[in-house]
Amino acid sequence: MALVKNVMVLFFFLALIEVSFGVVYEVGDSRGWTNDSSIDYKSWASTKEFRVGDTIRFVYNPIENNVMLVTYENFKSCNSTDPKFVRISGNDSLPIAKPGHYYYICGVPGHCEVGQKVDIRVPKTSSPSPSRTEGHAPAPGPSKSSASSNQYFKHLLAFQLFIATGVLACFAF
Repeated sequence: MALVKNVMVLFFFLALIEVSFGVVYEVGDSRGWTNDSSIDYKSWASTKEFRVGDTIRFVYNPIENNVMLVTYENFKSCNSTDPKFVRISGNDSLPIAKPGHYYYICGVPGHCEVGQKVDIRVPKTSSPSPSRTEGHAPAPGPSKSSASSNQYFKHLLAFQLFIATGVLACFAF
């Protein structure tokens, strides 16, 4: 009986981990964050389904690039004089803490103007995507499922874990 209890506890924690962690999206996928004008970051972002709990990862050469979070106005005009923050490590992981638009540009002169900028849109509610378990970006386009289905699956998982735990508890006594 102790083995059954231990296995159930393990499955419970594994399920919690799966529900808790978001996806890590590497901006630009394998090409990264660069001023190569052939990379269309707008198209890249449009194929992703960002959610609260996900992480946006910028990988770049820190000698040639940086990452700045800016306002919508500064994003449109490529104005890097008043950023909300600047990152310069070359490997910056930025967790998404709340819904909204996150406007990122490279502040090196001329880079934003040739397209090194990305608008990360995080909706207030979002639908699940089958590819989210992969843990990173080359994911297909957004799922067409309803936003409420995400909550449905989370509740279904919680209910199944509750029932399984109850059944095992009955056998244990």
